[in-house]
Amino acid sequence: MKLLIALALCAGSLCATTISVVPVFEPLSLHGTDVDEAVSETGEALQATVMSRPMALSGAFPETLIEAVRTPHRLPSNDPNYVVDEANLLVLCRIGISAEMDEDGILVQFNVADLAIPQGIDLTVRQVLKLGIVAVRKTVEAYQAPQTDKLKVRVRILGTDEGTDSLRELDCEFEVKGS
Repeated sequence: MKLLIALALCAGSLCATTISVVPVFEPLSLHGTDVDEAVSETGEALQATVMSRPMALSGAFPETLIEAVRTPHRLPSNDPNYVVDEANLLVLCRIGISAEMDEDGILVQFNVADLAIPQGIDLTVRQVLKLGIVAVRKTVEAYQAPQTDKLKVRVRILGTDEGTDSLRELDCEFEVKGS
C-alpha cells in the first residue's frame, strides 16, 4: 500500500504543467516616491497607478491571471532612500481577490472583510477598489486580445459590514472582446 501511494505521488509530480509568461496589471502605491499619477480610468490624480509586469504563471486561465493581480510586489530601485517593501495596494490594504469561471463568464470577487489601509497610504478604500477593478479589466483585456470570443466579467465586492456596505455600489459587469 505504501508503495502504491509513493508511486502515485511520483507520477503526479512528473505531470507536465504549462507555464506562460503573461502581463499582469496591478494597482500600485506610489508612496515613498515624489510623483502623483493621473489615473484616467478613475478620473483622479493619486499617489497610485495601475501598471503591468510580466509574470510566469501556470494554472487555470484567466482565473490565475486575475488572482495574480494581488501578488506581492516590491518595486526594484537604484536609490537607497526608497525603502518601500510592498507596493501592491491590494496586499497593503489586505483586500482579497478570487476568480471563478462559470457558464456566464468570469466572476471576480474582491473581499474587504480584513480591510486595513495602512498609515502612509493616502487613498480611500473606494479608490483602492476602483484601481483594483481597472487592474482586473486591463489584465483580462491583455489576455482576451488574441482570443476569438468575448468574455463577460462580473465584479462583486464581498465582506462588507455596516460601515463598508456602500462599497457594493462598485459591483459591475463588462465584456471584453477578443480579436
